[in-house]
Amino acid sequence: MIGRIDEVVVDCRNPAALAQFWSLVLGGTPEHRSEDWSYIDPPGWTRLAFQRVPEVKQVKNRLHIDVLVKDVPQAADTAVALGAVRVGSMHRDSPGSFQVLLDPEGNEWCVVRPNTPESLLPAQVQENDR
Repeated sequence: MIGRIDEVVVDCRNPAALAQFWSLVLGGTPEHRSEDWSYIDPPGWTRLAFQRVPEVKQVKNRLHIDVLVKDVPQAADTAVALGAVRVGSMHRDSPGSFQVLLDPEGNEWCVVRPNTPESLLPAQVQENDR
């Protein structure tokens, strides 16, 4: 082992706006270190940081975030109300279901729900969407 993940950093045009959006999705308080750097510390996860870059996103992400939820359609509707954009329809297969979304800067991410009995899901997910 070389080390552990300190934070996941997203290149973006507006760090403060993305920190605000993701704090509403994952929890945590947006912190703004400068115009070029904001972050959140979501409960139960590593820091998610946003750094300003001059170029705009042009292609599909090579890495994306899957957010575990209790109810995919309801979580997707909530995300859209917060500023996300739905991409296509919800996918369902034997492992579970997911909906692809875009954050306000076009970064792909998904809300996901495995075909797992609710009793086996983390307590945070069992409490969501009640």
